[in-house]
Amino acid sequence: MGMQDQFKDKANELKDKATDALGDKKDEASERSSEGSDKAQEQGDQLRERGERETERRRPDEGQ
Repeated sequence: MGMQDQFKDKANELKDKATDALGDKKDEASERSSEGSDKAQEQGDQLRERGERETERRRPDEGQ
């Protein structure tokens, strides 16, 4: 194996390592994004429920 082949092998190894690391970071970012969406949805649901309770509480008794 010549020197040129050794450099090509090392370059390919580093390229693969960088690609793997980038893929891991993308997975982590996607996971964090998903968690953020879940939290936002939960907070939205809580606010909606709170609004519905306030509306019910403030609504005058109907039929009296």
